[in-house]
Amino acid sequence: MFRGAFVAIVTPFQDGAVDEPALRDLIDFQIENGTHGIVPCGTTGESATLTHEEHERVIEITVDQVKGRVPVLAGTGSNNTAEAVRLTRHAKECGADGALMIAPYYNKPTQEGLYRHFKTVAETVDLPIILYNIPGRSAVNMEPETIARLARIKNIVGVKEATGSMKQITDIIRLCGEDFVVLSGEDYITFPLMCVGGKGVISVVSNVAPRDMADLCNHVLEGRLREAHELYYKLLPLCHAMFVETNPAPVKTALKLMGRIASDHARLPLVPTSDAGTAKVRQALEEYGLL
Repeated sequence: MFRGAFVAIVTPFQDGAVDEPALRDLIDFQIENGTHGIVPCGTTGESATLTHEEHERVIEITVDQVKGRVPVLAGTGSNNTAEAVRLTRHAKECGADGALMIAPYYNKPTQEGLYRHFKTVAETVDLPIILYNIPGRSAVNMEPETIARLARIKNIVGVKEATGSMKQITDIIRLCGEDFVVLSGEDYITFPLMCVGGKGVISVVSNVAPRDMADLCNHVLEGRLREAHELYYKLLPLCHAMFVETNPAPVKTALKLMGRIASDHARLPLVPTSDAGTAKVRQALEEYGLL
């Protein structure tokens, strides 16, 4: 179920509120262009600044609009274990196919604390869970040995790995085995990660180039490595452009320039892309043929 290109979809805002029509349109745009799954309320969806009510509503909208056409992997992570349980339970109740759970941020738990956090959620809510390891935002790295311990829990089925370290990636695959799904959490490393046994990506770039990112994953999964290699290097400048400033500001700028959303508003403390950043995003889109 959790293979290929899953889009870490943005949460569009209009007049300070979630822009529901725009979100529904973005979901359809993704599915019509081959995206393998939708991830609402990830960090790209600005989950940290959504209210609890908005968080739940965005997941409900996504499940409703997807209508079973592709899997929905709902972001339900928190640095409060009880809140993570509540969010994950809500995702299951409204029909999400799985939960993406970021490592607890700011608290900086030990490896044992990380293990107990995810184990508690997994044993409380019977829903497939993809761990999300992003030490650049969570301040702690989930070590491969900790991920391997968690992989023995039946409904912890994979990890979104965003360290950018091939050593960490290969250690996880070696320790957890072929059935454990390893997804890239960095667009720029999708191809090499899949070449060593990863199964796909949870992608920011898919917001703007869903067909090509899905095709990249399809090529690797179906053994067409030459085609995948060429597409990877085509996508690479776009991957870098979407991170010229803090995500998701650049990708929201890109979507606005493409006419996909009316506003590139990001909630404070995030701000829209600067003039210099916007110029870089525009150039990348033009060179890619998206403008």
